[in-house]
Amino acid sequence: MLEDLSEKLERALKKITGQGRISETNISDTLREIRRVLLDADVNYKVAKQFIDDVKEKAIGKEVLTSVTPGQLITKIIYDELTKLLGSTGSELSLNPSGITTIMLIGLQGCGKTTFSAKLAKYLKNKKRNVLLVAADVYRPAAIDQLKILGSQINVPVFSINESKDPVKIASDAIIYAKENGFNTVIIDTAGRLHVDNDMMNEAAAIKAKVNPTETLFVVDSMTGQDAVNSAKAFHDKVDFDGVVITKLDGDSRGGCVLSIRAVVDRPVKFTSLGEKLDSIELFFPDRLASRILGKGDVVSLVEKAQLQIDEKEAEDLEKKLLSNKFDFDDFLKQIKMIKKMGSLKSLLSMVPGVGSAVKNADIDDRQIVKVESIIQSMTNKERINHKILNGSRRKRIARGSGNSIQDVNRLIKQFEEMQRMVKMLSSKSGKSGMMNLKNFRNN
Repeated sequence: MLEDLSEKLERALKKITGQGRISETNISDTLREIRRVLLDADVNYKVAKQFIDDVKEKAIGKEVLTSVTPGQLITKIIYDELTKLLGSTGSELSLNPSGITTIMLIGLQGCGKTTFSAKLAKYLKNKKRNVLLVAADVYRPAAIDQLKILGSQINVPVFSINESKDPVKIASDAIIYAKENGFNTVIIDTAGRLHVDNDMMNEAAAIKAKVNPTETLFVVDSMTGQDAVNSAKAFHDKVDFDGVVITKLDGDSRGGCVLSIRAVVDRPVKFTSLGEKLDSIELFFPDRLASRILGKGDVVSLVEKAQLQIDEKEAEDLEKKLLSNKFDFDDFLKQIKMIKKMGSLKSLLSMVPGVGSAVKNADIDDRQIVKVESIIQSMTNKERINHKILNGSRRKRIARGSGNSIQDVNRLIKQFEEMQRMVKMLSSKSGKSGMMNLKNFRNN
């Protein structure tokens, strides 16, 4: 995510590293390079110019403390200005504590509205909301069927009227249906077009006027760059939405859209969507993204992802096994499945401070996790509990059964034994007080 932007900013900031003080000359050289980086990233010209002016104003005349280098100081100023540009603070979704919350999704065709509507439904369902999806896209072939398939995957019902071609009626009838059937949250998936046109705008405005949604969210494909910002302005002028959803951010290495959109339409980014899986949705936090753009990682988001997957009782059981050196391949398999739910290995590593830049060009293949899973799943229960019995013939059987080589099996067993030795050494040196208490970690 935004790898190009991060890498180029890092190179630009190196120009001031090692300088004894910040002067108008060296700051101008650095900011000229950063402005070029922003424009290359497809950031809106006016936004880029204002950003550079704000950074320059704050940087010139700043005294460099003995404990801080000019490079560290300018990085801090850029971090603060990036956070401000992205919106300063996260913006929560407005939910009615009583009555129905109606969320209307608008945007161009192909931006990911239908998939995001299902992601949002799952997110809100996990927050104990009773959600109804509404198929109000009557133009795109199979749009209704697509939403029904996605709804069935997350156990959320979809309201549609097959014989009706009037999206305003479908949306208003859905609200009535929700009231009569005990739903407290309605998500309306509206139609898009390949380009901004009056028919689409008028239809979106008519639906909004009829149902008076609690939230109107503009969904935009980050990979369309400046086109995304231009369409956001056109929609905002006509429909006046409340917030922005940026999809496909994991495929955008430049960042022009995400850095420009808040400044242009003056509406907060509320969610980002990072993949095809229906749980790949994240609340948007400007300070966290600014930190990731500058290669400083995002530990808070990483911890939150882990907390969502950590079962409290399982965490306690795992801690006991680690302390007593009884961690086996069954436990290892559970941890692998937990990591898979959190996202790709590369995306997780990019959240660790100092690691993101090191892995940006690394060939980290998530299929290696699948290989490890297949090897463990080809073991018998007895072999998983006690890997010491894995002799040559057993290893050959596991290799054949998992579709891997005997070398792959041997390598995994060796790595597992090394991990066990390390855990045993740490637990013997530190005792229980030296181990991470996952229960407290979760509660805190």
